[in-house]
Amino acid sequence: MQEVIRIDAFPPPEMAERAENVGVKKANLDFWSTFALAVLAGAFIALGAEFCTLVVTNTGFGFGMTKLLGGLVFCLGLILVVVAGAELFTGNNLIMMAWASRKISLGQLMRNWGIVYFGNLVGSLATAFIMYLTRQWAFANYGVGATALNIANGKVNLSFMEGLTRGIMCNALVCLAVWLCMSGRSVTDKILAIVFPITAFVTSGFEHSVANMYFIPMGILLKAEPEVVSAAGKVASDLANLNLLGFIGNLISVTIGNIVGGAFMVGLVYWFIYRRPKKESTP
Repeated sequence: MQEVIRIDAFPPPEMAERAENVGVKKANLDFWSTFALAVLAGAFIALGAEFCTLVVTNTGFGFGMTKLLGGLVFCLGLILVVVAGAELFTGNNLIMMAWASRKISLGQLMRNWGIVYFGNLVGSLATAFIMYLTRQWAFANYGVGATALNIANGKVNLSFMEGLTRGIMCNALVCLAVWLCMSGRSVTDKILAIVFPITAFVTSGFEHSVANMYFIPMGILLKAEPEVVSAAGKVASDLANLNLLGFIGNLISVTIGNIVGGAFMVGLVYWFIYRRPKKESTP
């Protein structure tokens, strides 16, 4: 018998089943595989952030179009995660579906999130350090470095509520992108599913905890470069919150927001619609 090749998208009920099964596999992956894949994901998202920083420097296109270009190129990060294979904390918030169906325990859920979050941090920090050593930030008369510094400084000066709500909106879109990927049968399907939600979150200025693991440390490193500070039009007092405490404060609010937006607003909502136990109707 010939194998039947289908090109139609999986419908939402099948997407929900696939997402649940993926969650079970992720939760049962061994420590070192999970950690290594998480380091890769942190590096992949950092590459998207670096690409975004470069592209939005001195575009001359105005605010909206510049943000749109940045969002479009940032998609590189999630495309690498989904197609190449990696463990990303924000996307893994969808494992909540497997927990809701009692296919994994709360301990397994938290174990995955903890390992992946730490691995993402390691990958992001390593990439930031390597990018700092490249001195790419000196491009365009230190314009690239100035862009990176201003991005980071803006993030550490967000209030808790701003970080929380922007984190919610960000990961609702990120998890919707991952959810849409569950409908795809090809690499092309998955890339197209990623582009619009991710472009929307970056263009809208929402906050992604793993991306911030690159953006803010990069800004902290560049804070020590006088040429970058000057090109950014800043003085030392303007950068008072760009430090370790500012970094941690941003991650706390944004991470909580990411969990609310991804695990609850996307994962549990689709679980409730398609996977919750339903009473059989009596004849």
